[in-house]
Amino acid sequence: MQRALTLKRSLQSLHRIVNSTTKNPLSSGRAFCNAPSPSPSASSASASEVRKYMGYTALVLFCGAATYYSFPFPENAKHKKAQIFRYAPLPEELHTVSNWSGTHEVQTRVFHQPETLEELEKVVKEANENKYRIRPVGSGLSPNGIGLSRAGMVNLALMDKVLEVDEEKKRVRVQAGIRVQQLVDGIKDQGLTLQNFASIREQQIGGIVQVGAHGTGARLPPIDEQVISMKLVTPAKGTIEVSKEKDPELFYLARCGLGGLGVVAEVTIQCVDRQELVEHTTVSNMEEIKKNHKKLLSENKHVKYLYIPYTDTVVVVTCNPVSKWKGPPKFKPKYTTDEAIQHVRDLYRECLKKYRVVPDNSVDINELSFTELRDKLLALNPLNKDHIVKVNQAEAEFWRKSEGYRVGWSDEILGFDCGGQQWVSETCFPAGTLAKPSMKDLEYIADLKQLIEKEEIPAPAPIEQRWTASTKSPMSPASSSREDDIFSWVGIIMYLPTTDARQRKDITEEFFHYRHLTQTRLWDTYSSYEHWAKIEVPKDKEQLTALQARLRKRFPVDAYNKARTELDPNRILSNIKLEKLFPLSDTI
Repeated sequence: MQRALTLKRSLQSLHRIVNSTTKNPLSSGRAFCNAPSPSPSASSASASEVRKYMGYTALVLFCGAATYYSFPFPENAKHKKAQIFRYAPLPEELHTVSNWSGTHEVQTRVFHQPETLEELEKVVKEANENKYRIRPVGSGLSPNGIGLSRAGMVNLALMDKVLEVDEEKKRVRVQAGIRVQQLVDGIKDQGLTLQNFASIREQQIGGIVQVGAHGTGARLPPIDEQVISMKLVTPAKGTIEVSKEKDPELFYLARCGLGGLGVVAEVTIQCVDRQELVEHTTVSNMEEIKKNHKKLLSENKHVKYLYIPYTDTVVVVTCNPVSKWKGPPKFKPKYTTDEAIQHVRDLYRECLKKYRVVPDNSVDINELSFTELRDKLLALNPLNKDHIVKVNQAEAEFWRKSEGYRVGWSDEILGFDCGGQQWVSETCFPAGTLAKPSMKDLEYIADLKQLIEKEEIPAPAPIEQRWTASTKSPMSPASSSREDDIFSWVGIIMYLPTTDARQRKDITEEFFHYRHLTQTRLWDTYSSYEHWAKIEVPKDKEQLTALQARLRKRFPVDAYNKARTELDPNRILSNIKLEKLFPLSDTI
């Protein structure tokens, strides 16, 4: 199009020049009776201008012809008319796959969903023989889109069965495409459940294990530690079964293998007895937390802290089994759910007037949950620090009015409403032992809050802090050879409460500034490493090189790459993210 426009402008200029040189000199004299007649030098200059623009025209025509005839159409299409901006024929069927937050999206023409192990084996074999990629992707919940690949993907959503339940050993064997909630529902009649849960229940088991996901509880390890054995479909060695008895080195490496060592087809998981939990939510402050931190970690099966930036509020959420003797606590909340949220509704109405926004009459504000109201409040001015402070203060008040108890089964209680679409960065770092916490976890938070206030970052709530025990999986950020080590996980967040592309772009840039500040000021000091489902690959080459070197200090990258080379020599299970984090010279 630009070439066409250039050609048009050149011809117009040439036309004006030619007309001006062929006009009758007398007509010019009528308008300007005192104008001198053209000199020989002026005629020469005009002729030079004509030759110059004729040269430009010829050059443009030559470039256009060269582009047309070198265009990469197939032989039988050379006679067809050129189409502007069409560089290759579009595939008949494109699959658009994005992660839940809408922060990463790809379009692919290869998206396999096998229904049986045999079909999966066939898909992997054909891909390996033809050397095209089929990156394993789960439910698409990872904030960084670690399972996405434009070249092609394989998804096991149709392989979602409970295959075997061993009630005596409390073990269950499942297909890797089963979702957490499906699995829990499928074994509850046998009186079993999972040892721990992440914040949501929609992950596929294969995905939640491969990225090293976790729940909370200083005595409870990440979810990969619950895996007893796995069946992997590998490009080079076919289907193999690994466990601590069969090839323990590969087993531990593959438990948190990031989908790069084989497609996880089946998983055997160690379960626990199904039980009811009592969730207790209280509001505290940093001074009180420092006094009671060791006790909170050691005396509660599950515990997490929610910090509200620009306030001293710390929301403490503990979960423990219902006492067999005392039963659930008898507690009458001071505020109803409606009363706890009313001030947030009032703030939203006030802000609508302040920002002169016409309310959406199709939405009843009184029917919105707290997280939905928070999203709407943030959308009004998401990067204004003063506005964020007001929203955070309203959230702190909401939690103060929401103190109390809740009783339910573990899969119901341990969930957490994370809010709407968002950018997240979560890091993991050592925090001493259960018997002797280092207190580095609280120091990290103090430094983080100070950084937010000093840099005036429009940081929304909450900053979530959880804990786990260690795991033997060497690729996990919580890996350790010492069983009594504990690790703290801290997540920072910025919501994407709007569909406006420009606003989402601005929020994204601010979030990465926020993340970069925490990275440069805190990560090395606390030996902190990002969750695999939340790590983002830097675009800057120097930053990427530094990240690669940093990962080598913490994880057995050479052993991991060696296993990748043996099990997936053509790298068909890889994607750009994996290749950049763990580079190999002989990639596809």
